[in-house]
Amino acid sequence: MDQNRLKVVALAVLLGFSAVSGFNISYAATVESNKESPVQKNLPLEQLRNFSDIFARIKTDYVEQVEDKELLENAIRGMLSGLDPHSTYLDPEEYKELKIGTTGQFGGLGIQVGTEDGFVKVISPIDDTPAFKAGIKAGDLIIRLNDKSVKDMSLNDAVKLMRGKPGSSIELSVLREGKDEPIKFKIKRAVIKVKSVKSHILEPGFGYVRISTFQSKTAQHLKDAIKRLVKNNKAPLNGLIVDLRNNPGGVLNAAADVSDLFIEKGKLVYTKGRTEDSYFEFTARSGDVIKNTPIVVLINGGSASASEIVAGALQDHKRAVIMGEKSFGKGSVQTIQELRNGGAVKFTTARYFTPNGRSIQAEGIVPDIILDNLQVISTGHNGVKPIKESDLSGHISNPDDKKKRSIKDKKNEDQMAEKLQKDYKIHEALNLLKGLHILSTNNKK
Repeated sequence: MDQNRLKVVALAVLLGFSAVSGFNISYAATVESNKESPVQKNLPLEQLRNFSDIFARIKTDYVEQVEDKELLENAIRGMLSGLDPHSTYLDPEEYKELKIGTTGQFGGLGIQVGTEDGFVKVISPIDDTPAFKAGIKAGDLIIRLNDKSVKDMSLNDAVKLMRGKPGSSIELSVLREGKDEPIKFKIKRAVIKVKSVKSHILEPGFGYVRISTFQSKTAQHLKDAIKRLVKNNKAPLNGLIVDLRNNPGGVLNAAADVSDLFIEKGKLVYTKGRTEDSYFEFTARSGDVIKNTPIVVLINGGSASASEIVAGALQDHKRAVIMGEKSFGKGSVQTIQELRNGGAVKFTTARYFTPNGRSIQAEGIVPDIILDNLQVISTGHNGVKPIKESDLSGHISNPDDKKKRSIKDKKNEDQMAEKLQKDYKIHEALNLLKGLHILSTNNKK
């Protein structure tokens, strides 16, 4: 919020106090207007009089006595929450909780949430957290916390209820698309340690990285992970899968830095709002950490904000193929400004745009290849495997088969095969990468 708007809010609060104290509202406004402030000349005096009148009536006629502080904080909350779902007022305690939540370690369930139709909506569960392991999914609507309905409960109050002492339990009742009855989950709280990047080799030559959130050091962690993949592969990668599914976002700079790892030049993302200082542009620096190796980016309805920035940048620059489902569609930038009372206001100050000028707000990123949420199931052989040449007694050896796989290698291959069987989208992404690699190799011949 700029200084002029803060002055308007401050004046509105002062006028509220003046009515109770018996001061003349129009006189106070006239005194202020004589200072020739452009904003104060345009003050909505009629609406401010209404505010002051309602404040006074509540003070005198409401069935129970309400403290001035509570009334004014509620007024501020209403003013911000009426703007959009992401703007809010944080009292000192709530602001402290927010800062704890951004350190990468906190107590709770491990879900990113928003609001929809008066309920708490799961944007995405965080990897390897109690909520993730319990089966909470992106898009779930939380309707009850223990025996308490969350209908029209503030998001901050709902988050407070879900947080608690590690080891304690809470029951969530959720509505899920395709289910007729609410589903109940009893989840034990834990200390949430967010590890933003994970990686492994899927098959020789093909790497996989999972980015669960965007933190200040995510780009460096991703760069380190890719180096480890190349080292473990003992050769440059032939293809890379970047998994951004159920990634709720995070730090804007981190999203730009991650995009910059793969893009040689040009815009990565830019923000634009009403004020001049709301425009900011991120541009790529020279260098590609995997030197034009094919990339497939996986997204879904739980991919939001910073993850959409990365997907949009790579898509616009034609640096990656985007696969999966349409993303969440959060294309706005929130600014947090501390207040003198120790609290803060968080409100939307700009929209962000992809390099080609696309706004993702309420639209999302549409994948280049849309994949339904399916599962690969092996047909099996009824317990009888087909006989192959290698099964025949006395078969001659293959002169090229000099390398023996270790037990560890076989175990890793079995684990990867199981992962690919369970996750259809990774399976399809890997197949696409193989095709792109074959095509690239043939074109170079």
